[in-house]
Amino acid sequence: MKKIKVLRIIARLNIGGPAIHAILLTQGLDKAHFESLLVCGNIDRNEGDMLYYAAQNNISPVFTPELKRQLSFINDTVAFIKICRIIKTYRPHIIHTHTAKAGTLGRLAGVFYNLNHPFSPRRIKLIHTFHGHIFEGYFSRFQSKVFVLIERFLAFFTARIITVSESVKRELVSLRIARKDKIEVIPLGLEIESFFDIPRRDEAVFNVGIIGRLVPIKNHRLFLDAVAKVAADNPGLNLRFKIIGDGELREYLEEYAHKLNINKQVDFLGWQRDLANVYADLDIVALTSLNEGTPVSLIEAMAAGRGVVATDVGGVRDLLGAKIDMGIKPDANFRILERGIIVKSGDVNGFTEALVYLLDNSKLRKDMGIAGREYVRRNFGKERLIRDVEGLYEEILLGTVP
Repeated sequence: MKKIKVLRIIARLNIGGPAIHAILLTQGLDKAHFESLLVCGNIDRNEGDMLYYAAQNNISPVFTPELKRQLSFINDTVAFIKICRIIKTYRPHIIHTHTAKAGTLGRLAGVFYNLNHPFSPRRIKLIHTFHGHIFEGYFSRFQSKVFVLIERFLAFFTARIITVSESVKRELVSLRIARKDKIEVIPLGLEIESFFDIPRRDEAVFNVGIIGRLVPIKNHRLFLDAVAKVAADNPGLNLRFKIIGDGELREYLEEYAHKLNINKQVDFLGWQRDLANVYADLDIVALTSLNEGTPVSLIEAMAAGRGVVATDVGGVRDLLGAKIDMGIKPDANFRILERGIIVKSGDVNGFTEALVYLLDNSKLRKDMGIAGREYVRRNFGKERLIRDVEGLYEEILLGTVP
């Protein structure tokens, strides 16, 4: 049997789970049975670039500069035409798309190819991965309704839809984008072995960090508001707060930290490539997002054995597990789960209380760290991801590869 040819399309290789996912799958599929080509656009000006990670994995993507995040009739049309040409030349068995823009243009190009080859014995199978809850927090209500209709249309032609968590699958089913049996949950897989050996910190200074793009959906302002309250209400604690990442809101957030008079306790560190060292220097990892799929920073934090405080959005609860009884009052503004603490989105007081509670409870931090590390070890290795996706490809193509 000939090798299965996979054309993988992603809008851009900016820092985050989707880019890691696409790079690992392009590199990791069994070379004896699969051949892969990665197509992507360019990152935005204020985004961190993961091209270095593609290079480390010996991947040279095919760039389509017009494949941009922003909607543009001209750019989108040119990108569609270029993707059609790549399909015609490469003739893949599978087109697997990641992220919304690539998912739309890539699948439309696949549909166009199949319609123009109605009697071909080899029709291209379309697969799309939803990496998060894209219909909430990113667009206006009207735009979200339009995008839901587009996704319903595209799902009709898609052989299988992949989600990274059960919560994303439930959302897609509730929006009637696809039937349950057409949606496969395949969690993220990461190169996380280096995180498992990170020791616990035992120093006089408590370091609390947040890792991610400095963009509105990540809601770093809530983090800074909580920092100000924690610092003001706990003068006896020796605290440092570290913001790892970059983006369009950096200047605003730096000014806001000055306004709150916490700039001397907050370090803006930008993007860091050596993430094992980043997590080694933290006691607690925070996440304040308004929306998430499966946040990579929490997976890495758990792999490093760190305590976690996060807003209860998207797939966060799926990661952190079931509620445990720690004697917390029923009216408390936070909930303690097996592998972290969750807080209602946007609740500054709740986030502050959760941070202080975890800072004051060394044993809880240790227990959560142990539980989180074992959970990640079992569920989020790259080998499991690659094995799951290879199995799905072979299932979809069973008996159809010439």
